[in-house]
Amino acid sequence: MTPILNIQNLCGGYGRIPVLSGIGFELAPGEVLGVLGHNGMGKTTLLRTIVGLTPATSGRIWLAGIDITHDPAFRRAVAGLGYVPQGRQIFPALTVRDNLRMGCAARREEAGSVIESVLRRFPRIRPLLERAGGALSGGEQQLLALARCMCGGPKIMILDEPSEGIQPSILDEIVEIIADIKAASGMSLVLVEQNVEFLARLANRVLIMSRGRIVGEAPGGEITMRTVDRYAA
Repeated sequence: MTPILNIQNLCGGYGRIPVLSGIGFELAPGEVLGVLGHNGMGKTTLLRTIVGLTPATSGRIWLAGIDITHDPAFRRAVAGLGYVPQGRQIFPALTVRDNLRMGCAARREEAGSVIESVLRRFPRIRPLLERAGGALSGGEQQLLALARCMCGGPKIMILDEPSEGIQPSILDEIVEIIADIKAASGMSLVLVEQNVEFLARLANRVLIMSRGRIVGEAPGGEITMRTVDRYAA
């Protein structure tokens, strides 16, 4: 099966500070790939480099067989990379509806129909459409960030710490939504997460990162922090 995402020997960082060193992996269509490691090991930098917010200094990134290594972030979004960053980064002064409209910017379809389709998967935020994004709870903001990403029609959804600061009831809802999206559309996901239980419920397999490298891999349902410690030792 041809991978939807193929990364080979990827290096990158910030200015003269290297962070990633020789990262390589493939993501299959419909796969949920977890990335786990202790803080400061390069996980967020990896995601930012994939979506084009941090430049690659060497290596290659292919999306559906097309080299996007040097494409700007907006072209990667149009090509099908959807990104939900750590901390959600919604627009707090905009209404929920307008946040969703921003997510439709890369689509040619009429925003209203796209939003209506997405809201079917996010019933909790439908009553909040006219409320300012900043007035939502942390869990509601995370649901909004996911819904906004879905409005872009991504082929791959890339999530950075989606469980951070979220109450357990909404975490369960997020797991159900992601599983439903995967089952219905065959979308692939890359999921950086420190909550091992959350990761184990979703990921098919998990890559272990340490000091900017992939140092191991484990089946998603078997992952524990002991696995991380064993590989990172």
